[in-house]
Amino acid sequence: MLISFSTLVLASQLIVTVADNVPKFNIERGCKVDSTASSLEKGLDETIKRCVHDEQQAQDQLQTQWSQFAPSDKALCTSQTTEGGGVPPSYVELLTCLQGQQLVKKLNK
Repeated sequence: MLISFSTLVLASQLIVTVADNVPKFNIERGCKVDSTASSLEKGLDETIKRCVHDEQQAQDQLQTQWSQFAPSDKALCTSQTTEGGGVPPSYVELLTCLQGQQLVKKLNK
């Protein structure tokens, strides 16, 4: 089956468009899964609230800095963050990965 050139161009534009935006994660779900797995003692609600707060801060920071990250780093880090084998993705993890990639590039100069 042959795919037309215009279909390939359209598909590549869609992929670029998606990569140009911060991915959407379910923060509360991720925090609940993470919190129940790590602490079943009292204070669980506070742990979830802190987690949600941290995730929202990381998401806000990603929104303002997203254009500063290299497309290859965005693809790498988004892939690593979202392919966690049943572990919900995390904005904190994504931001940490992207900042790490920037640091490596600075150190290699």
